[in-house]
Amino acid sequence: MPYKNETTNNEPLWHILLTFLKVGAFTFGGGYAILPVIQQEVVERKKWISQEEFSDILIITQGMPGQLALNSSIQIGIRLRGIPGGLMGALGVTAPSFIILLAIAAYFYPLFRDNNYVQAIFYGVRPAVVALIAAAAIKMGRNILHGLNGMILCFILLVVAIITQIHPIIILLIGGLAGLIICRKGISL
Repeated sequence: MPYKNETTNNEPLWHILLTFLKVGAFTFGGGYAILPVIQQEVVERKKWISQEEFSDILIITQGMPGQLALNSSIQIGIRLRGIPGGLMGALGVTAPSFIILLAIAAYFYPLFRDNNYVQAIFYGVRPAVVALIAAAAIKMGRNILHGLNGMILCFILLVVAIITQIHPIIILLIGGLAGLIICRKGISL
C-alpha cells in the first residue's frame, strides 16, 4: 500500500468529525474493541475505504506508538482529507472519552463508586468487549489470511505469542520476516 500524497475523497471535514465522535462515544474497551465499530462505519456503511485499505491501516498502526483507535482514525482521516481530515478523526475519536472521563472524575465517580448496579453493569460489559475483539479478529482473519501458508503462519505466531509472552513488536517482526522468506522463496508450509 503505497502512501498517496493526494486525498481520495472530498468528504466534508464535519462528516469525518461526526463519524469519529459517534465511534468514540459509543464504544467501550479501547483499541481492539473499537475496531469493529470503525470498520463498520468507514468500510461497510460509508464506504470511505476498502476492507483491504482498512487492514493495511491496522497493520501500520500496530507498529506505531500510541493508541490503536486514535492512530487508525488519524490514518483514515488523512486518507480522506489529508492532515485536516486526520485532525478531525483524532478529535472525534478522543473528545467523547475526554469529556466522559472528566465528568466521571469530577462528579459521577464519587456518587457511584460503591453502587452495586454500576459494578454489575461493568461486570457485564467486560465479556462484551472480549466478544467484540474476537469478532474483529475473526472478521479481519477472513479478509487477511489467504491460503494455507497464511493460516499456518498465523497459528504458529499465535502459539508463540501465547506460550512465550514476548512483546507484540517481536511477534510482528517475526511475522514480517517469515512472510518475506516465504514469499520470496515460494516456500509452502
